[in-house]
Parts: sequence; C-alpha cells; structure tokens
Amino acid sequence: MKLLYLLVAVSLAATAAEGPRGATLTLKENWAIQPTSAAASSGAVVSTPGFSVKGWYKATMPSTVVSALAQLGIYADPYYGMNLRQIAGTTYPIAGNFSNLAMPPESPFRGSWWFRTEFTTPAEFRDKTLWLRFDGINYRANVWLNGRQVADADKMAGAWRLFEFNVSGLVKAGAKNALAVEIFPPQPDDLGITFVDWNPTPADKGMGLWRNVHLDATGPVSIRFPQVISHLNLPENTKAELTVTAELRNGSTKPVKGTLKGQIEGITFAKAVHLGAGETKVVSLEPGEFAQLRLDNPRLWWPVQTGPQNLYPLKLEFETGGSVSDSSSLRFGIREVTSRLNEENHRIFQVNGKNILIRGAGYSFDMLLRSSPERQRADLEYVRDMNLNTVRMEGKIEDDHFLEMCDEMGILVMAGWCCCDHWEKWENWKEEDHSIAGASLRDQIRRLRSHPAVFTWLNGSDGPPVPAVEKMYVQILKELNWPNPFQSSATSKPTEVTGQTGIKMTGPYEYIAPSYWLLDKDRGGAHGFNTETSPGPAVPPVDSLRAMLPEDKLWPINEVWDFHSGGSVFKDVKVFTEALNARYGPSAGVEEYSRKAQVMAYEGHRAMFEAFGRNKYKSTGVIQWMLNNAWPSMIWHLYDWYLRPGGSYFGAKKGCEPLHIQYSYDDGSIVVVNSLYQGFAGLKAKAWVYNLDMTEKWSKVAVVDAGADRSTRVLTLPALEGLSTTYFVRLALEDASGKTVSTNFYWLSTKPEVLDWAKSTWYVTPTKEFADLKGLNSLPPVKVNFSFRNEKDGERGWTRVTLENPSRSLAFSVHLKVNTSELDPDNPTDPAHEVEILPVLWEDNYFVLMPGEKRTVSASYRLTEVKHGQPVVAVDGWNVEGNAVN
Repeated sequence: MKLLYLLVAVSLAATAAEGPRGATLTLKENWAIQPTSAAASSGAVVSTPGFSVKGWYKATMPSTVVSALAQLGIYADPYYGMNLRQIAGTTYPIAGNFSNLAMPPESPFRGSWWFRTEFTTPAEFRDKTLWLRFDGINYRANVWLNGRQVADADKMAGAWRLFEFNVSGLVKAGAKNALAVEIFPPQPDDLGITFVDWNPTPADKGMGLWRNVHLDATGPVSIRFPQVISHLNLPENTKAELTVTAELRNGSTKPVKGTLKGQIEGITFAKAVHLGAGETKVVSLEPGEFAQLRLDNPRLWWPVQTGPQNLYPLKLEFETGGSVSDSSSLRFGIREVTSRLNEENHRIFQVNGKNILIRGAGYSFDMLLRSSPERQRADLEYVRDMNLNTVRMEGKIEDDHFLEMCDEMGILVMAGWCCCDHWEKWENWKEEDHSIAGASLRDQIRRLRSHPAVFTWLNGSDGPPVPAVEKMYVQILKELNWPNPFQSSATSKPTEVTGQTGIKMTGPYEYIAPSYWLLDKDRGGAHGFNTETSPGPAVPPVDSLRAMLPEDKLWPINEVWDFHSGGSVFKDVKVFTEALNARYGPSAGVEEYSRKAQVMAYEGHRAMFEAFGRNKYKSTGVIQWMLNNAWPSMIWHLYDWYLRPGGSYFGAKKGCEPLHIQYSYDDGSIVVVNSLYQGFAGLKAKAWVYNLDMTEKWSKVAVVDAGADRSTRVLTLPALEGLSTTYFVRLALEDASGKTVSTNFYWLSTKPEVLDWAKSTWYVTPTKEFADLKGLNSLPPVKVNFSFRNEKDGERGWTRVTLENPSRSLAFSVHLKVNTSELDPDNPTDPAHEVEILPVLWEDNYFVLMPGEKRTVSASYRLTEVKHGQPVVAVDGWNVEGNAVN
C-alpha cells in the first residue's frame, strides 16, 4: 500500500469552506529550512530575494521540522521500531508526556528555525489588496517579507490561531518575493499540541508551519468566515429561518461603501454596507429583514443512517465602485441541534428534533502533523463503514477539507480542547495564555460553526476550566453565534457557570471483560454518555506488526512492543496479554498471538457498542477511545496506522449495525436494536445454542415488531444442562419477506467472568476470574473452498468472494484479504510480492462459517491501490488452513 501522507498541491480555493473565492496563491513548494543558529543572518537579510540557501534542507509545506528531515532521509522512518528515539533531542523518559517537559540543551530543535521560500505573484494580483494568511504555526513566529518584518513572535503565537496580514505594500508584482518565517518551538507552558498518553511526541514537538500558507488577492474589502444559522419549527420541520453572516474587512486606508450580495440557489438578497478605513465588521442578514430567508419545506441535513445529507450553496460577493471586491462561498446544511437531560440527568442530543444515540470514536491526526485528502477520506469512509456516526476531536481539530467531507457523509463532529498539558493548567496561566486561548477559540469556532456536521463543543476535556476562563469561553461562543450545544468538559463535573454537563468520562481504557458494559451501574458502563472509553488494546494483525517491528523484535513481547503502546499506565500490553492467555490460552508465536488478539478485540468492541445500543436512551452516547492512531500502535484503535482493519473494526461494525440482533451478557436476553427512524413489523428472530462440537442444544424462533429508534427484547436463553465449557450462540433476524437482515455469533463459556469491582480505578476494573474459551483451540482444521471475481465501477474496484465450508466443523474467525502485486522500489528487478490492498471496505470479516454454509462477501477499494496485475484473494482464520492465493 502506498501511504497516504503525500503532500498534494491543492489551493485553498478548492478545499476550504470559509476561504475567499478571489485569487489565491498557496505557498507549498520551494521552501528551505535551517536552524537560525546555522544561518547567522537577520530576518531582513534572509527575506531578501536571491539570498543563498545552499546547504539548507528542502521542504514542502505544510511541514514540521522533523517531518521535513524524515522526508529527506536525514532520519530513518520514525515510525519503525525504535527509530524515533534515535532522533537528536529524544531523551525524555519513554512513556512520558514530552509536552510537559523542556527540550534538552543539546536538542537541535530547542532554538528557532527558518522556513523560507521565494515566489512570484500572478498577473491578476497587480493593484490588488494582498493578504498573507497562515492556517497554522507551531508555536511562535517572526515573519519577514522582502526585508521587512510583518509580525513578531510576541504577537504571533498559538498553534490553533489563524493569522492574516495585509502585505499590499510589500509584495513586488511580477518579480521575485522572499518570505522568511522564524519558528520557535512550543514550551511546556505554551498552549501547544499534545498527544497525551496516546503515543510518543517527536523531538521538535511539532514545530513548523503545520498548515497552509496563502497569499490572497482581493479588492479593498475581503469576505471572511461566512455562516448560515438555521432555525426550524420543531418537530414538524416544515419551515426554516436562515440568518446569513459574514465578516468584512476593509484593507484600504479610505472608507468604503458597497453592497454585500448573497444567493442561495434561486434566492437572492443584498445589503448596503459602509466600512471605515481599516475597519472589520460582521454583517448579518436576517429573516426579519429579508423575508426570502424564510423557507417552506426545506431539504434538511441529517446524520448518516438517519436521512440524506442535503447541502445548500451560499454565494457571497461584496461589490464596490461597480466591481466585485471579493467573493466567498460555502455549502451549508439546514438542521438544528438541541440537547436535553433525561430523567437520570444524562444528556440526549437531538438533530432536527429527533433523538440520536451518539456512537463514535476519538480521532487523531498524524504524529508528525502530516495530512492528505486521500488519507482523510479513507478515515471517514472507515467511520461510515463501521456504522459509526461521530468522531470526537480532543485537541486534534482537523482542517476544512476534513470537515467538508464530514458534512457530505453525515458524520457528526464533537470538537474541543485537549487535556493533560498547559491547556488544562489554568491556575498557572499568565495574561498571555488567556489572550491566546481566547483568540484560539475565536479562530476555531469561526471555522467550525458553518459545518452542519459539528454538533457540540467542549471547553475542556478531563476537567472544566476555572470560572474566569469558562466565562471567557462562553462569552466568545455567544459573540460568534455558535449554533450548537456546548459543555464545560467531557466529564460529569458541574460548574458554577454552566451547571451540569450531562456527560461522563469514567473510563475504562484498559482491557475489560465483555460483560462489564451491561453489569456496571456507576462507572463506564452502558448508562449515560461516555465521552471516552475502550475495551483496551487492539494489537494489530500480524502483517502490520511485521511492518512496524524489526524481525528480531516480533516475538516474544519486548521493549519495542512497549514503545509502540501508550504512555503512563498504558505503557505496555501486560493486562491485555494476561487476559488473552487466561481466556484463549498462551501463544507460541506472534502469528498465534495476533490471531487471538483479533478475536478478543472483536468480542470486546462489539460488546461495548451493543450494550449502549440495547440500553438507549438510558444510555445516550459512547465514544470509543480511539478511532485511529497517530503512529503504528498496539492500543486504542478500530483500524491501525497502516489502514488495516482488524478484529476491533469488525466487532464495532457488527455492534453498530443499523437493524441488529444481539445477545445480552448480563441476563441472556436476545434483543433487536433498531437505529433507524422507521419501524419494522413482522420480523422473525432466530436463536440457536451449540456445543463446541456443533451439536445443537437449543433453538427458538420469535416474531417481533421493531419500533423506530428503539431496542426490543425478544426472548431469553434458558439455563441449559450439558453445555461444553466453550459453547456458541448463533442469532439471525429475518424481515417479513424471509430475507436475512442481521446475523450474529457469540463464543461463550460456562465459567462466568468475575470482575473485581472493589478494585476499580479510572482506567480499569480488574478481572478476578476469566471466562474459559480455550476450547476454541481444539476446533478441527477446516479447509474453506472459495472463488472470487473482480469488477470495476468507476474509480473503485470490487472483489466478490464466494466461500463454502464443506466440513462438519465450524470455521471460526474466517479472515479475508485482497492482495495486489507490488515491486520493491529499491530492487525493481526482483519478482513482485503480494501486499494487501489498503484501505479496503469489506462487507464482513473475521466471521464464522457454519458446517456446510456457503456465503458471498464483497470488498471494495480504490483502483489506484491495485499496483500490478489483477487483485487476488487469500483466506485464513482461527482453524482455517491458510489457503494459497486462488
């Protein structure tokens, strides 16, 4: 697979919802970087066109210092083995939070670095007002352009700030221009970017121009941050009132009179505006003034699975003196998000007046802050494929392109600040911190508020801000017309400013038994809204382990495994491995360990999501910690850094199925969970119990009507005599026509799991006695017959695999791969080798085949990932004889 962090030269005008639609030059290419200590020249000199950068490091923006050096091969792949620790300045304790520590004196990243480029403006920039924009710097910067200082580091500070400067008098039309940015790294007492205990931190702490730099050309007045606020006549949703706002900025030294014109499909409106010299003004167009902004029967925007993602186009222009000074456009959704507390003070979110069970996961961008549209699309396609409806961004707020795709796909976004560094050390904040925090919130909220996918904001994560800071945050949200709910933190701690949150952050995060989620009554179980929690580590499939670990460190588990675990108490996989060995038996090698790990991850993640689905709306939401990783990791993901879905992915996908039949670990009940806003009558629920040898011990059929957006208990498994220690429960749900719409399969034990509730902590409830599932190791080997066919549909390929289990034994945890041939770029004359096509969307995987069962499973993928020849299929599994590629 070709990794998707290649930098793609796309101008902001093609990607950002809030950006100006005048001429934009995005400065990506021809950058050079160098420590300022080595350059030995002032900013005035470095920013002179023609200044020699001989001996500097070439770079493409956006980039951090370490990312640029790794791209050049100065450092070996930081994500492989222990290579990250070989980067100069990486001396902080393993599993420590580097964001809270000072860089060592010998670090080459302790001081500032120059980021320099030269550019020529296009002809249409002549005689225009020119704006130099920075979408993200980390952390402070002095900016010089053509020998003149534009900004200094005392004012230009904050990783989450957006900076814009009027440089009309400094840019030379039709000639070479030189831009030099002196970047200073974040300090322990800065409001920077941290990965907490999720993964290590690179030695430069992300220092650099980590998001795009642009030069915009407009007339005297520019348009920024357009927004459309919609209000509905809930719950009928037959009428909508729209309010359009935009920020106008006069970049000239004279007053300007003009007209702000707008269009939404066939609706037009206009308003006269007067701006003083250098004035910035927010202009609002409201339905009380413009009756055409009242719509009948609007096409609503809905989250995924609940309805269509209708988007309207807004076009704005500011005209003055008979010409267009600037234009801007965005796509917005007509929808209204509200929330309420239920009888137990748990918060229920509602979209367009309808309850929605939030089922999501915590998102992270790349550890080196790299990004690409292809990678972002792969992430969100995986979210949608797993039947999740939400991503949470804890201090990892993505760019406009990502948010636009969330709008298009109907994936909700829960955004907010991060924990565990200076962001939550409010008692230590200085006056500058208050200023930077407030400005950061303003900049991010102005980006986020126009996206229908963004449904709530968290002013804190692991705790609420102190009253003075929270009041500042709340005031900013009000001033900026934030249209959605917001909470003081991700925890249940109330505040004197905003009261109860109605949400909780009670863990667990370490391995937990599948029964926990339904048995727990006062911690992280399926009651309320758990904003981050997890069944624990998700050790990747063995192919990914081979990609991230040296051959001599694959087995047994060792310090390199630990390094690719988390920080703090999550610095290894000991608790997970203890449970794996006790429940499934010890492993003789890495292949067996990884195979068993997929099964336990499937079991655990399915159980968590199923529990919250069964208990809605006593349970109101759950955020799996996490969705993905910032680098190759052993813990907390639903798919790994290589975009390889494992057991956790397919367990989550099964547990979040829109119309779903499931087993309850607490009382043995069989439940149908309907997550759709329509009911289904005359469904037929079927249940079977089998011993390990597949002898049937019990079965029953029941007819059920599944109400819209509700769970329905259908039947309960009886106590049975003569069960094998490891036994199976098989479920199926048929619609009124007899078509199977849901299936499920559980491996259970007559030895119940016993949890040590008294020793519960914030991250784990220990297990006293483990279920005995070791009988799975005695399943007879099965050779699965299979065939496949490949198809093409536009830019996507499809591989449809038909499998048959000809034996009388169960084929357990059947795993499919679609492979492609790939040449070794270092040895192009060598024979091609098989690699898995990634990303890939499988209908199902890690499934069972009953004796004699035949089924077809399909996979889809981008045709660009097919390297050589035709895609081919490989099949393996728990007791499936590894079939050669067919």
